[in-house]
Amino acid sequence: MSNLLPASAIGTAFERLDGELKVTGTAPYAYEQPVDHPVYLYPVLSTIARGTVERVDTADAEAIEGVLTVLTAETAPRLADASDRELAVLQDTTVGYRGQIVAAVLAETPEIARQAADTVRVSYAEEPFAAQLRADDPALYAPEELNAGTPTDSSQGNADAAFDTAALKIEQTYSTPAEHNNPLEPHATVAQWDGSVLTLWDSTQGVHAVKGTLAQVLGLEQEQVRVIAPHVGGGFGSKGMPHVHVVMAALAAQCTDGRPVKFPVSRQQMYSLTSHRTPTIQRIRLGAADDGRLTAMSLDIVEHTSRIKEFAEQTPAPFRMMYASPNRSTTTRLAPLDIPVPSWMRAPGECPGMFGPEVAMDELAAAAGLDPIELRRRNEPAADPETGKPWSSRHLMECFDLGAERFGWDRRVTRPRSVQQDGWLVGLGTASAVYPFMRQPANTARISYEQDGIYSVQIGAADIGTGAWTSLTQIAADALRVPVNRIRLGIGDTRFPAASVAGGSSGTASWGGTIIAAAKAFRADHGEHPSPGATTEADAPEDAEAQNFALYSFGAHFAEVHISADTGEIRVARMLGVFSAGRIINPRTARSQFLGGMTMGLGMALHEQSVLDPRFGIFVNHDLAEYHVPTNADVLDMDAVWIEDRDEHAGPLGARGIGEIGIVGSAAAIANAAYNASGIRVRDLPLTPDKFLA
Repeated sequence: MSNLLPASAIGTAFERLDGELKVTGTAPYAYEQPVDHPVYLYPVLSTIARGTVERVDTADAEAIEGVLTVLTAETAPRLADASDRELAVLQDTTVGYRGQIVAAVLAETPEIARQAADTVRVSYAEEPFAAQLRADDPALYAPEELNAGTPTDSSQGNADAAFDTAALKIEQTYSTPAEHNNPLEPHATVAQWDGSVLTLWDSTQGVHAVKGTLAQVLGLEQEQVRVIAPHVGGGFGSKGMPHVHVVMAALAAQCTDGRPVKFPVSRQQMYSLTSHRTPTIQRIRLGAADDGRLTAMSLDIVEHTSRIKEFAEQTPAPFRMMYASPNRSTTTRLAPLDIPVPSWMRAPGECPGMFGPEVAMDELAAAAGLDPIELRRRNEPAADPETGKPWSSRHLMECFDLGAERFGWDRRVTRPRSVQQDGWLVGLGTASAVYPFMRQPANTARISYEQDGIYSVQIGAADIGTGAWTSLTQIAADALRVPVNRIRLGIGDTRFPAASVAGGSSGTASWGGTIIAAAKAFRADHGEHPSPGATTEADAPEDAEAQNFALYSFGAHFAEVHISADTGEIRVARMLGVFSAGRIINPRTARSQFLGGMTMGLGMALHEQSVLDPRFGIFVNHDLAEYHVPTNADVLDMDAVWIEDRDEHAGPLGARGIGEIGIVGSAAAIANAAYNASGIRVRDLPLTPDKFLA
């Protein structure tokens, strides 16, 4: 496709500008950065869940040719700020979870480093530990707040009294397991000191976030740290903040006389070092009148967190605003366990938080004798039930109506276990999707005129595979009123102006709105015919109006499920997602994002489950041989479409973000379809065959 100027670059399905680099293998990722004479790091991980390191025997490792040194809590450099216990690597002998770094080998090759690490002997004083999530755990507590500043509990009206008097009642417990991000590119960091200046090549969703954290923990000025990440092979939240391996690489590089240190985190090591999604136990009560209109809603959630560092997923957030009811309440309680630290995973809060409620809504529809779509229509709120603010744009029912027509919803048989085809039970299911709009203010863009009509546009954003290289170029081209091929975009480097993390489906709207502001300022400063070298910087524009509206993207998922009547094997034959996500910048990359999220939701429904052995505090299925994710054979017929919707309250782009709404609700749609097929209601993910052999 030619990259000549169309009527508008925004809305055109440009091919990825970085596509050729990626398919030819020439796009440099973190570990592949060409550095001279590198040193390789391999960690030694604790084999206990809680206690103290008494002794580290490094003699055999240090005797191996090619080993430079073995760092321990006694020999590692000191951090200026060790208050974050996840990042306080080798600062003391305390062990907070199994898989924690207790030593690190530095060697001339990765093979030597790994061999030597295997010879390090560690002695421990082990202490009693807890590593099992239980709803009746006496140590449960209420955190001060949940992730993203979400209130821990909420209450409107009297949910208990309204439930007791409701004509229709659903009272069930649903659960989602722990899950791990498995981006195609594992986490990796290359660290090099040049005097007092630290350069990091890191696989990250936010170069400026890494820079700020490393400067703090190492006691450096901001200008002493540079972070580079031009290409990132997926992150899904796990690369949204620096984890311990980044600090470990930086500390190790202080011990190599200026030689760079390469620390690629192995797939297995990721299961303890780079975070996971917390499991959830969701007790839900829905009360409704005979016509299905909700009169009471309550959700009580139990999750785990690490004892060494709190992370409280905002799981109740979508329940609070999705449907109308005068009486509602939510609570969240955390179980502090001796486990690795949980953190962000694609659509934190909304993803697990929509599974239980959307399955419960399907159960309520069955109890009321209503079509599941009609039940949702009857419970549409006129304004945000949580805040009372008007919707900036809520087209949920339009998504359901379009999806029902395209998917053939009218062919759904209401009575479960009524349709069989060649020994397979067949069913259809649906569920809602929602994700909040966030436009981050901490962004600055720089625009310079070079020569021959070329404009340099720089912002310290990150492309984690979502197409930011392309979409930001399109936005800049329209903002400056020039063809796309006259834009030279610079991202993925802290030498470019500050930018927020690629997360929360906020990147394109946040960075793109800032680029538009910079383009306006540039034209005001330099006109349509600037001189070479003309430069302007501008910050993200004020967005006061957005505070007056409830800004969310919405969607509807549809799934067709086939279940073997003999073995319980479950297959998803078709999936359709219909979304309302504001203005679509690039239809090609947008569809890719929607389908990617839906595929991840398919994995959540059928496969993904991190199994924590409470006897040892270890995730036992810590590789892709046993932690299963969807393959091409699982994704048979999948489609994503959207409603054209430029949200005038969502900033200058009118776009609300698309990276995460594809996964939200998709697992519930599959679970609901599985019930329609089998007549067996499964409330605990994943939907494994044994659960359909009742």
